[in-house]
Amino acid sequence: METPKIPAPKDEGEKEVLEKLIAIRDQLQLRKLDRTTYVRTQDVMILYDQTIEQVKLLNEMRRGKSVEENRVDRVVDSCFQLLSLFFMTIGRNNEAPAAYALTSTIKRLLDHLDEANLYSARDLESMSQTLEHLSVIVHNSASSKPAPFLETLIVHRIERCRASLANLQKRIEDIAEPLRPTADRLVSIMRQMAIINTKSKFTPSEIHKREAELKEIGEMRKDGQFLDADGNVLKGSESVSKLVDRCLEYTKIVLERNGQFPDKWKPIYDVLVGIRNDLDKLSLTQAWSLRETDLYDYQRQLDRIDESRVNGNWVDDQGQPAELYVQRTLLYLIRRSYGYIYHLMISSEPVSEALLPIYNQLQTLKRCLVEVKNSGGVTSARELYPYSMKLHSIDNMKVDGKFMVGEDIPEGQGSVAELLAECFDLNYELRVAAEAATETPPSEQES
Repeated sequence: METPKIPAPKDEGEKEVLEKLIAIRDQLQLRKLDRTTYVRTQDVMILYDQTIEQVKLLNEMRRGKSVEENRVDRVVDSCFQLLSLFFMTIGRNNEAPAAYALTSTIKRLLDHLDEANLYSARDLESMSQTLEHLSVIVHNSASSKPAPFLETLIVHRIERCRASLANLQKRIEDIAEPLRPTADRLVSIMRQMAIINTKSKFTPSEIHKREAELKEIGEMRKDGQFLDADGNVLKGSESVSKLVDRCLEYTKIVLERNGQFPDKWKPIYDVLVGIRNDLDKLSLTQAWSLRETDLYDYQRQLDRIDESRVNGNWVDDQGQPAELYVQRTLLYLIRRSYGYIYHLMISSEPVSEALLPIYNQLQTLKRCLVEVKNSGGVTSARELYPYSMKLHSIDNMKVDGKFMVGEDIPEGQGSVAELLAECFDLNYELRVAAEAATETPPSEQES
């Protein structure tokens, strides 16, 4: 789990903490793999409390000392990362521990966007909104103070992310407003080419199409500069012009390679393509197939590959760095995968996996009822019978107003109840409208 360059702790007290934390992490890993039962809140909270207890001991041992990062810190991170994903799995998305994994992913994404210097305002907007939401969650959690040091840690992580975000935002602001759509278009073209380059079947014609678009953008320049209507050089013209040239250069490299990847880098490439493809499938079937803890293994694989770089690049057995084409392709696959993980995390519903089957059925029912309403409603209340029967069958599953699973009351009761009420309201509106239409005399309908 830890890379060899991370040393073991020297302090005897830290060694004991390490052993206990490894045991906790192993239990979390086993629970993650167990698909025979849903994850129960009490099981997660026991392991969460044990982790907090060990980290408190660790902090007390280190108070006033200067300590270099060692294996204890890595295992603490692993435990919090897993617990964070477990909090999402049990539906406690709006509590501070759930923010830990998201801040890790956002920081990775921001670092990669900074390194690649290829992003749009839309990329930053989503992460900015997510960081605001996480700040509110941590602030609200602080009142209970179950683990103030964890909240402080998450606040610091959010602030680091905000600083990175501000730096990236500044680069966008350095481009004149009229030129930003062109810059966004170039980012989109570059990403499209990266996708084509990593497809199982490479199609040169698709690259030629993007090449023509790039040449068209390049021809908008006069003497290598983008000008406004009055002939003045637009702010950011130089950086956008460099991006055009960079895209055209990438086009040539991709066409030369023709979808062939060097054999010595193929093992890493295959792993990254596999992760990207798995996450892509999960993003399509998330509501029905994702357990948030599944993301942990993907994250750790990506982290290890990303951290194996030397001075920003991968090196082979002879210490030779990867050529530009290999470096760009691997970095694209890593960024794309982190992007999928981020999307899957922010799309996670605040509902326990035990209630997700009911919640997903209600989501589908709501979409169907909204579609019926938008397409003009129904001609008679009879057409609503299937929806009414399904809603009543779900409503009848409640015991004393709660959706129970055995003796447990899973998290997310409010979200499920709210969605059920919305479906009943939509169904009622459609029925009333249908009955009103059938009671109206034909002459009035025609007029």
